[in-house]
Amino acid sequence: MDETTRTAVPALQEELSSTRRTARVVGMLILGGYLTYGVWTPIATGIAAAPDSLSTVSGSTLFTASAVWMLLNSALVIGIGALMLPILRPHNTNIALGYFATRVFEGIILAVGVISLLSLVIISRNYVAAGAADASSFETLGALAVNGNFMAYNVAQAGLGLGSLFFCYLLFRTNLVPRFLAVWGLVGYAILAAGCVLEILGFAGTGLVATIPGGLIEIFFGIWLIAKGFNPSAITIGAANTASVVTP
Repeated sequence: MDETTRTAVPALQEELSSTRRTARVVGMLILGGYLTYGVWTPIATGIAAAPDSLSTVSGSTLFTASAVWMLLNSALVIGIGALMLPILRPHNTNIALGYFATRVFEGIILAVGVISLLSLVIISRNYVAAGAADASSFETLGALAVNGNFMAYNVAQAGLGLGSLFFCYLLFRTNLVPRFLAVWGLVGYAILAAGCVLEILGFAGTGLVATIPGGLIEIFFGIWLIAKGFNPSAITIGAANTASVVTP
C-alpha cells in the first residue's frame, strides 16, 4: 500500500462517518420541523379562527407559545439546507446551492407568515382597549393577519415543492438514497407545488390535500436518514469528485 492510499483510506472513513452523523441530524431536523409546525399550527390557527378571537388572543399564552414553536420550524428548515449543502455539492454545485436557497426561502416566508399571525396579539390588545369603537377595522386587520399567514404558508410550500424537484432528481441520479424514494419525492413535491399554487389562485382545499404526499415523503425521508443514512458508495464517489477537483 503506497503513501497516497494509506492517507486516502482513513480520510474516506472519516468522511463516511461524518456523513452518517450529518444524515442523522438532517433526519431529526426534518421530523422536528414536521412536529413543530405540523402540531402547533392547527392550535394557533384554531385559536385565531375562534368566534370573537380578537377578545381573547392577547391573553392567550397557548396562542403565543404555538406561534413561537412555529417560528422554530424556520430555523430547522434552514438548518436542513445548510447541512445538505456539503453532501450535495460534490455531485452538483448548482443543485446543492439551489436546494439551500429553497430551504432558506421556505424558512423566511414561513417566518413572515407566523409574524403576521403574531400581529393578532397587538390587534387584539388594541381591540379590547378600544371597546366597541371601530370594531370593524380591527376585524379587518385580524382577517388580514390570518390570511397573511395562510398565503405565506402556501407560497413557502410551493417554493419548497419546486426547489425539491431538482433535489430529488439529484438523489435519483447519484443514488444517494434508494431510487424509489427519489421518485416518490419527485411525485410528492410536484403535487405539493401544484396544490399550493392552485390554493393561491383560489382553489380552496387543494393546498391542504397536496400536503399529504409532500408531508409523507418528508416524514419517510427523515426516518430513512436516521435509520440508514446516505448510500456509502455515492458518498465515496462524491469524495472522489472533490479530490479530483482539489488535486492539480
